Amino acid sequence: MEAAGPALAAGTAAPAAPPVSRARLVRVEVRDFRNLHRVDVAPPVEGMILVGENGQGKTNFLEAIHYLQLLRSFRGARDTELVNFEARAFYLAADLADARARTVSAGFERSSKRKRVLVDGGETDRLTDALGAFPAVLFSPRDGGIVAGAAAARRRLLDVMLALSARPYLVALQRYRTALAQRGAAMRQPGPAARVEQSVAVWETPLAESGAVLWLARRAWVDAHRARYAELCRGIGERGTAAMRYVSSVAAGAADPGALRDALRDALARHRAADIRRGLTHAGPHRDDLALSLDGRELRTYGSAGQQRTAAIALRLLEADTRRAAAGSEPIILLDDPFAELDAGRSLRILELLSAERSGQIVLAVPRDGDIPLGLTQLARHRVTAGAITPAAGAA
Repeated sequence: MEAAGPALAAGTAAPAAPPVSRARLVRVEVRDFRNLHRVDVAPPVEGMILVGENGQGKTNFLEAIHYLQLLRSFRGARDTELVNFEARAFYLAADLADARARTVSAGFERSSKRKRVLVDGGETDRLTDALGAFPAVLFSPRDGGIVAGAAAARRRLLDVMLALSARPYLVALQRYRTALAQRGAAMRQPGPAARVEQSVAVWETPLAESGAVLWLARRAWVDAHRARYAELCRGIGERGTAAMRYVSSVAAGAADPGALRDALRDALARHRAADIRRGLTHAGPHRDDLALSLDGRELRTYGSAGQQRTAAIALRLLEADTRRAAAGSEPIILLDDPFAELDAGRSLRILELLSAERSGQIVLAVPRDGDIPLGLTQLARHRVTAGAITPAAGAA
C-alpha cells in the first residue's frame, strides 16, 4: 500500500501560499446526457451564467461537468438513468487548462453497461486513475441535507473530498469497503457457528489496517480546519459559535497508527458475536460522524434551515480550500442556484468569501436573470431551453 503520511498531509492541510493557476473549462461537449441531446459550450475564462426555468437542463449541465471529475452523478443517479430516453449511450468531454489533465472524456452504453473513460486521449486502466482529473466544487441548495441528514451524508463529503485530494486515502477507502463487504458476506454464509466466526474474523485485520488510514486522515482534516470552519460561518453571517469535531466510538484518543490499528481490530473482535447476530459491522470509520454544532447545540437536530445552509456552504468552502491545496490550482466553482432562499446579505457575504479566496472559473445556474447576484452580473449569460444552451442576446 502506498505510504499515507506525507501524501495525506498534502491532501488535507490548508495551503501555505495562494496558487498562481486557475483550473478552467475551455470546452465542454455533452451528448445524450439526461435531456441534453447535443451541447457544445466554450466557457469564457472568468465563467458563465446559465439562465432557464426549472426542468430545462441547467442542473443537468452542471451534473455533466461534475461527472467528469467524479465519474458518477452527484445526485446519486445510476449511469443507466443518465442516458437520454431516446438514446443508447451518453458521451461527455472537456478540454481543460491548468489542470492535471488537458482532456477528459467519459461514455456509457446502456445495453452493455460499459463505461469508458479517456484522459489525455488514453483509456485508463482503472476508473480510479481518472478521478479528479480537474478540481471542481459544487454548491447546491441540496447541500443542506449534508448537515440536516444522517451521518452517511457527512461521511460521504469527507470521503469524496479526501479521496479526490490524496491517492492513499482513495486506496484505503477502496480496500476498506471491499473488506467490509466481505466481512458482511461471511456473516451470512451457512454453516457451524465456529466456522462462520472464523470466516468473519479473517477480514478484521484488513479492515483495521485500511480503517486506520481513513480515521487518521479524517481526524487530521477536522483538526486542521475547525478554526477556519468557525471563521467561515461568522463570515457568512452566523452570530453563534460554530464548531465541528470528528466523532468516533473507536479509539477516540489514539493518534499513533499502530495503536489505532490495534484498537480498531480489538473493537471488531469485541463486537464480532453481536455483528454476526445482526448481520452488520457496528465498529469502524463507516459508523463515524462529523458533528456540527452552534453554541453547543447539534445543528442537525436544533439548527434552523438557514443555519444548516450556512454550515453546508462553509463545508463547501473548506472543500475548495482542500482541493486547492491538493491540486495547486483554483478549483472550478459550480453554483447550482446556491442563493435560493438565502437573504441578500448572506448571498453577498458568500460572494465576498469566494472572491477573497481568489475563486476560479465560475459556472452559475439560476432560474431568472433577477436571481443573478450583483457580484456576478458581468459573466456571460446563456439561455437553457429544453436541453439547448445558447448565448443570450445582448448579454455581457
